[in-house]
Amino acid sequence: MNHSLPDSEILYSALVNRDSNFEGIFVVGVKTTGIFCRSTCTARKPKRANVEFFASAHDALLAGYRPCKVCTPLEYNGAAPDWLKPLLAEINDDPLIRLRDSDLRARGLDPSRVSYWFKRHHEMTFQAYLRALRIGQAFGRIKHGESVTGAALESGYESLSGFADSFKKTTGFSPSKSQESQLIATTRILTPLGPMLAGATDDGICLLEFVDRRMLETQLERLSKLLNAECVPGFCKHFDRLSSQLEEYFSGKRREFDVPLVLPGTPFQQRVWTALQTIPYGSTRSYKEQAETIGLPNAVRAVARANGDNRIAIIIPCHRVIGADGNLTGYGGGLWRKQYLLNLESSHGPR
Repeated sequence: MNHSLPDSEILYSALVNRDSNFEGIFVVGVKTTGIFCRSTCTARKPKRANVEFFASAHDALLAGYRPCKVCTPLEYNGAAPDWLKPLLAEINDDPLIRLRDSDLRARGLDPSRVSYWFKRHHEMTFQAYLRALRIGQAFGRIKHGESVTGAALESGYESLSGFADSFKKTTGFSPSKSQESQLIATTRILTPLGPMLAGATDDGICLLEFVDRRMLETQLERLSKLLNAECVPGFCKHFDRLSSQLEEYFSGKRREFDVPLVLPGTPFQQRVWTALQTIPYGSTRSYKEQAETIGLPNAVRAVARANGDNRIAIIIPCHRVIGADGNLTGYGGGLWRKQYLLNLESSHGPR
């Protein structure tokens, strides 16, 4: 996803002052050293003429910059800044909380800065995010047998019609349809390669993509249609397990995942995705070898397309498929990430 940046003079001032309010909003490339840094880097500050600003580490890498060894901008890029963490913890403890701008100010927070961070990282305003959490909680209660009226009151709505309108606006269906419908809960998971967007239903993980993937919005639309469900920020029983296993993977302690997966797709796509999961950790296959694995040696291009349609990165390891000549080709998260993942697995070796 592309995000516009604030004025460059504002960004340079934030860099000079090591302003943590801008953590996760931009990185800076230093032309004289070829290195890029976080806004809070403690290294000596360069002159204004010697810097350029990027919305993500990905953009800086593509421009030829190397990550700074002082502030390590590739490690958990997109993490919430310290000033926001208490608010996020409060929301996590009470997803039904209602907070007005005056409540944010009482907590020492600038409402416009909070809203900017949520738009940048969740594609919605802070109030829309809170509303989505409340509706997600209400959906779960109705799904498990609670009355619509009870769910509305528990969610803090005084008007049943107001609850119904907000519910339908968020989910695309009325509260009374909850028993026969489902939602895709979404959350962000931080990794050394930047934040990933995870999606899940009660049955398992159905999405895991880097948030800056160019086709992410298209993937979300396709997934919503395939599952007949709307994506709503929220909590799911599978997210803690997924986050823990990803952390173990990136630290070299995990080679296989056992989180349940939901993989809607054509029979051919599912054959390809199943074959991907048989590529051993630390190994690679060519697209031709993948086609042969599923018994269709002439379907190389179709296999490549199905690889590209994979919605669950890393766990379904399409990064382990390379060109017949050994070169890296086609990866939705970017070839630099594909190389990182292959290097990570190679360094810890196959079984």
